[in-house]
Amino acid sequence: MALASARMAFILVALATASSIAVSTHAAPGSTPGAASLLPESALAAARAVRERGLADDLAYETLRSLTTQVGPRSAGSEGDRRAVAWGVERLKALGYSNVRAEPVKVPHWVRGSAHAEIVGPWAQPMVAAALGGSVATPAEGLEAEVLAVASLEELKTIRPELVRGRIVFFHGRMERSRDLSGYTKAVAARGRGAIEAAKLGAIGVVIRSVGTSNDRLAHTGAMRYDPEVTRVPALALSNPDADLLERQLANGGPVRVRMRNDSSWADSAWSANVVGDLPGASLPRELVLLGAHLDSWDLGQGAHDDGAGCATMIAAAKLAASATPRPARTIRVVLFANEEFGLSGAREYVRAHAAELPSHVMGMESDLGAFRVWGMSAWFAPEMRPLADAMQSVLAPFSVTYLGNEATGDADVGQLKAKGIPVVDVMTEAAPYFELHHTANDTFDKVDPLLLRQNVATYAALAYLAAQAHWVPRLTTP
Repeated sequence: MALASARMAFILVALATASSIAVSTHAAPGSTPGAASLLPESALAAARAVRERGLADDLAYETLRSLTTQVGPRSAGSEGDRRAVAWGVERLKALGYSNVRAEPVKVPHWVRGSAHAEIVGPWAQPMVAAALGGSVATPAEGLEAEVLAVASLEELKTIRPELVRGRIVFFHGRMERSRDLSGYTKAVAARGRGAIEAAKLGAIGVVIRSVGTSNDRLAHTGAMRYDPEVTRVPALALSNPDADLLERQLANGGPVRVRMRNDSSWADSAWSANVVGDLPGASLPRELVLLGAHLDSWDLGQGAHDDGAGCATMIAAAKLAASATPRPARTIRVVLFANEEFGLSGAREYVRAHAAELPSHVMGMESDLGAFRVWGMSAWFAPEMRPLADAMQSVLAPFSVTYLGNEATGDADVGQLKAKGIPVVDVMTEAAPYFELHHTANDTFDKVDPLLLRQNVATYAALAYLAAQAHWVPRLTTP
């Protein structure tokens, strides 16, 4: 889960040209439709029925069992990634999706290798570590140096370069547990840019406290970045208990030396694919409601919550919504995106390859926060469409879902569609348990609660159905 969500203005363009499809409308230009003109009561009743069916449906659980058992970890460019694409195509075809295809996407291919970290003085102890995604290797003999501890990028900027030069910088900022993404958003900056900023000041390596809240002795990996103008230095994540250990030794007041070693490497870019399948609409089949999740995962676990659960949820939710009575007017499309974790390759390629078709996308949603309890939703609609957001929330009333406003991002992959003016809806699940497992070896199938997975399916299926039935109003100004 990269979570690089964009905040961009909404322009829903309805272009009637030979290469694009105008979105159908049922309200006069300049009018402010009410809920009844946007959505008939029969659609609300059908969506409630879809929701209830979702609470008794285990298609997502069986789909996730299949993905984690037959494929497992599937980092971009790996053999697991190639198996995942084949699995996705086969799965969608077996479930009756139409026009199923693997749309090629070029992806980076980083090979983890092994990682090792230890305190060599004053009191020698081993530590559990994992290379951050994209890290370069250390020399074969490793690196050993005194540690400089900083809480954040901001603190690092206040330190004189001569105090950093030749040292290993330890970012010890602790991620706060939170219901939403606020704790992660604050903590992840050091993972993303720590190696760049430390190297600018002459550091020879970086270790960070894992961006996660687990007390298990497991490191949380995740993507980091380099600047082509700055020397590349290796970067490892320490398990939280080992970061605590390092902090305690530093608290003694004397110098602490750490040895770090990893042999990760970059292979040639490889071909992956976005897996795409449609469930055609009854009367407006060329108009699309897109349900997205990312098919790739990190390689330490099985990618069960991140983002196998999202893939399984969207596959099952689309099937459920498409089988409702009355059948939805619009086509519901599922896209399993390639390489979200390492740069949104699949989402960017989808927008490029489907540029002519984008005006026919009426709404997008993404599932990439695990299969935990649903508690909130937000939209990114033109003001005229606010009654639709209210209707969506009303259908989720049995789940006590809070409406969080009109600032939905679309998340990392579907956010690329938002950037093109396509309305999006975000569904919030409980983030605190998610970040206990996120990017660790513990992200495995047994950690998924089938009842909570059902609730996620019920939520997305009901929302997809309403989007597929609503009378969308095109607007050429920002919401």
